[in-house]
Amino acid sequence: MSRKIFVTLLLCFWGCYAWGQADTLYWAEGKIISGSTKEAVNARITYQSLPYGNIVGELNGSTYRFALYGKEKYEITVEANGFSAARYMIDPAEANSERKVIKDIELTLPSPAAQVSESTHSVGKVMRLDNLLFQQGKYKIDPSSYSELDGIANMLHNYPKMVIQLEGHTDFRGDPKENMKLSQQRVDAVKDYLVNKGVGKHKVKTKAFGGTNPISQANTEESRRLNRRVEVRIVEN
Repeated sequence: MSRKIFVTLLLCFWGCYAWGQADTLYWAEGKIISGSTKEAVNARITYQSLPYGNIVGELNGSTYRFALYGKEKYEITVEANGFSAARYMIDPAEANSERKVIKDIELTLPSPAAQVSESTHSVGKVMRLDNLLFQQGKYKIDPSSYSELDGIANMLHNYPKMVIQLEGHTDFRGDPKENMKLSQQRVDAVKDYLVNKGVGKHKVKTKAFGGTNPISQANTEESRRLNRRVEVRIVEN
């Protein structure tokens, strides 16, 4: 067989293979946004084919796009600071005429501790302290916050092996050093309250973020309120 004929056959074979691949190729794409403010959210996006995870991938950003091969379904997981992790199923059967499965993903805030502290105990779970109030720029806890903190104390008493981490956040505006200091003072104040309720010091870790992990970049009072928060993360149980 001459070299010319061999190359021609090889090109024909490759063309047929590529055509076959294109015929089973779909695309998943979409945006990652905040469910409360509708702003774009930078997130870590991981995906795997089902049921065995033969194809896996990871992306970072506020949008995603990846190939779907054949008719396998894919599981996509989206994680971002300040939001609950989201998991979705991507099914090529839902593709449009352009062979695309378009799914925008809205991320939600962690569940309020007052609602889930009695039923949520898995490691990695994050709860937000919705009713935790401080004076603006201060770290003294308002008495109206005590009932919510009592719920966290009860959770720790009921689960002797549980260890939590209190994570303090402020708005990102202002002096970064002062914001970091204030967020540390606030989580320290919450820890002191829990210890005074009989919780062992070793069961409560603290971490200050200042304004480095804002939920919203908008210049509104609601956005600033969302950014000023203390979250409870279960790190051991």
